[in-house]
Amino acid sequence: MFRIAVLISGGGSNLKSLIEYQDKNYYNIDIVIADRVCGGLSIAENAGIKALLIDRKTYREELFKKIDNELHNIDLIVLAGFLSIVDTNFIKKWDKNIINIHPSLLPKYGGKGMYGIHVHEAVIAGKEKESGCTVHYVTDTIDGGDIIMQARVEVKEDDTPEILQKRVLVEEHKLLPSAVKKLSES
Repeated sequence: MFRIAVLISGGGSNLKSLIEYQDKNYYNIDIVIADRVCGGLSIAENAGIKALLIDRKTYREELFKKIDNELHNIDLIVLAGFLSIVDTNFIKKWDKNIINIHPSLLPKYGGKGMYGIHVHEAVIAGKEKESGCTVHYVTDTIDGGDIIMQARVEVKEDDTPEILQKRVLVEEHKLLPSAVKKLSES
């Protein structure tokens, strides 16, 4: 069985979609780690998955050493709404075994400061006709790793950032489990 760790910082909606799809025997979520108190921890606990809080404010420069100490026999690390910038040494150790979901069609609207609603505000300000989401490998360049999969979403004339964000999130919930399944088969 392909074993994954999921790192989170928020409500856990992408985690929830990963949990729903794991029953199809493609992968198993061994552990969920949050870098701050968040709703996603309860989702993991309610699903019977080991859930840990390793607070970024407490551990600071040691955050990724602490996270790494909890990863045993893991095949893939999935960043699902994880907001901390990943440490270079951690990236090197887990090279090509860390993926992230981003709410835009990378390489557009990625990088420092481009997360959450900020991405959708920028897409609308840029008068884009389409947006979407991207699953990519994590590298030292924020949102700069090789693209694994993307899903497209039309940007409508009357879209607000919040409305666009909701439509993109629907696609994220499909795309992330599909990308993990694809990687589990390779």
